[in-house]
Amino acid sequence: MSPITSSRPTIRSSDSRAIRSGGRRRALRGAARLLASGALAALLATLLAGGCGGGAKTGGGPAATAGGSRGEIGKPAPSFTLPDLDGKSVASSAFQGKVVILDFWATWCPPCKEEIPHLVNLQAKYRDRGLAIVGLSLDAGGANDVKPFADEHEVNYTMLIANDDVSKAFGGITMIPTTFVLDRSGVVVKRFIGYTPPEAFEETIQPLLGAS
Repeated sequence: MSPITSSRPTIRSSDSRAIRSGGRRRALRGAARLLASGALAALLATLLAGGCGGGAKTGGGPAATAGGSRGEIGKPAPSFTLPDLDGKSVASSAFQGKVVILDFWATWCPPCKEEIPHLVNLQAKYRDRGLAIVGLSLDAGGANDVKPFADEHEVNYTMLIANDDVSKAFGGITMIPTTFVLDRSGVVVKRFIGYTPPEAFEETIQPLLGAS
């Protein structure tokens, strides 16, 4: 009787190692694709929102102080003291009794720059009714970056140089522009993330300006 032999091919140990190695490579490539798609998704989400990746870029200037609201809607906005473009300290209490638009922005952010002319127009239109717009710059170069930009675009509202403390006080600014609207009592009534058309700002501030 002839011995029974298997018709299945024999897999040598070297072949087995090659198969396992190839499997690991495919797994790594798959993981890389997933990571890449995740990064791409995050980038697309940012672009669709009309904003730039944010976060404070400078730590200079006077210390900022904050309450516990972290910029939450319906609670008093955190207080702060920051330098203006001439290095003079400006406290948030200076805007007490005003309707305030606090705009976290930077000169390197296209959607931020697109908003600037609209904010200039809003300040000119509603200044006499009690509107105060305050730009909180996150530029790494501070006033050296912001002052030429403000002069070129004839910015007619207060520009301050923000820092990590203020960013954290408002809940952590992860995308810019991020804009808070405060009523005359200093309570946050609205937060906008990403580019916001002027009509949306006007719709928000008009009822607040009417309440003296």
